[in-house]
Amino acid sequence: MIRVIELFAGVGGFRLGLEKADSNIFHTVWANQWEPSKKAQDAFACYAGHFQTGVDEYSNQDISQVPVEVFQQYKPDLVVGGFPCQDYSVARSLSGEKGLQGKKGVLFWDIKRVVESTKPKYVLLENVDRLLKSPSKQRGRDFGVMLATFRDLGYTVEWRVINAAEYGHAQRRRRTFIFAYKHDTPYEKMMRELPLKELVYQSGFFAEAFPVKDVPVKNREADTELTSEDIVEISDQFSFNFFPAGIMRDGQIYTTHPEPVECEPTPLGSLLQNEETVEEKYYLTSEMAAKFEYLRGAKKIERTAANGHQYIFSEGGMSPTDDLKLPGRTMLTSEGSVNRSTHIVEVNGRKRFLTPLECERLNEFEDNWTMGMSERMRYFCMGNALVVGLIKTMGKHIIAIDKTNKNNEMEEQDASAQQAV
Repeated sequence: MIRVIELFAGVGGFRLGLEKADSNIFHTVWANQWEPSKKAQDAFACYAGHFQTGVDEYSNQDISQVPVEVFQQYKPDLVVGGFPCQDYSVARSLSGEKGLQGKKGVLFWDIKRVVESTKPKYVLLENVDRLLKSPSKQRGRDFGVMLATFRDLGYTVEWRVINAAEYGHAQRRRRTFIFAYKHDTPYEKMMRELPLKELVYQSGFFAEAFPVKDVPVKNREADTELTSEDIVEISDQFSFNFFPAGIMRDGQIYTTHPEPVECEPTPLGSLLQNEETVEEKYYLTSEMAAKFEYLRGAKKIERTAANGHQYIFSEGGMSPTDDLKLPGRTMLTSEGSVNRSTHIVEVNGRKRFLTPLECERLNEFEDNWTMGMSERMRYFCMGNALVVGLIKTMGKHIIAIDKTNKNNEMEEQDASAQQAV
C-alpha cells in the first residue's frame, strides 16, 4: 500500500488518476481542498461526494492553519498536489534568525511544510508551464528556489513539461510535472549510479513514463549548479534558462528540450455527446456567432495606456471553430463564456459551446463528475483540472518504483539476518 496525502485536491484529478492506476495500492489517507475567496466550497463538495470511502479525513480549511502534527500522524509515502504559479521569493525573518519568510499565501511553502514534517518517499506536483521561466525579470528564479528547497530536504527532483495530446490524450494541455524522490532509498541509490542526462532521456521517472527521442531539440541543453547553501541568496541572485525537462541532484542541474515519442492523439470530435442530448442553450445565437467571429479574427486596434501613450494592439486570427479531427486546445477557467479562448464546435452546420460533460471528458473525468454545482463552476473546475490519464500513467510508474524499493529493502533485511546468524 502507498499512503497518499493530497494537497489542493480540487475535484480529485490526482486521486482519480492514482486509483485508476491501482486502487488497491494507492490509499489516500488525508486530503485538503479549500477555496479562500468563496463561500460555497463546490470543489470540496464534489471531491467528498465522489470519494466516500478509503480516506481517513477530508479537510476543508486553510492549509496554512493545519498543524504539522496532523500531517505527521498519517505517515504518507507520497504527497501530491496541483498548486498555482506564484512569487516564491524568500527573505530573512525580521529577527534575522534561521527562519525564512516567503510571501504570505504562497502555497508552495505549505508543500514544503508537509514534506519537511513527514519525509515522504515521493512527491508528485503539477503546475503551469510558465513556472520554469518566472518571474520575467529574473528568469528561472522561482523554480531555482523550489529546487534548492528540495535539495535541502534531501530529495532528487525530475521535471517535465508534458503536452497531453502528444501522448495520446484529447487535449493540447501543457503542464509542468515535478517528481521528487527521497535520498537513501534503494531506488535513489540505483538512480545515483546513472548520469543525469541518461536519467532525463532513458532511465528516469518521466523518460520511462513518457518516452522521448535521443537528441535535444535544436541542441537545447544546459547544466548549472545551485552553489549557494543560502536559499535567500538564491532568491536574490539566481537566474537560469530552464528547458522543458531536467533533473536536480545534490544541487547539480541538467536541463534539456527533448522531443517526445508521440502517440496518436484522441480527436476532440470523439468526445462529443450525441447531438440529440445537447440542450438548445449551448448553441450560439446569430449575435453570439458574430461576436465570436470578431473575437477569434485577426485585429489591430489603437489603444491608449493610462499614461496617455498610444499604441497598436494586434492579435492574430484563429479558426472560427475548433477542428474536430484534432485534439482540443487547452481548456481555461473561462470556458463557456464569450471569450476568444472558449471552444466553439460546429456540428451538423450549427455552432455551439462544449457542454460541461464534454469538458469533463476532455480531462478524462467520468461523465457528470461535477454535476451538482453551478454550470459556471463546472466549467471553472475543468479549466483548473488536470488530464487524469497522465496521472494514471505516472501512478503505474510510482508503483514500479515502490516495488523496487520494497524488494531491495527485503533483500537487505535478509542479508542482515543471515549475517547475524
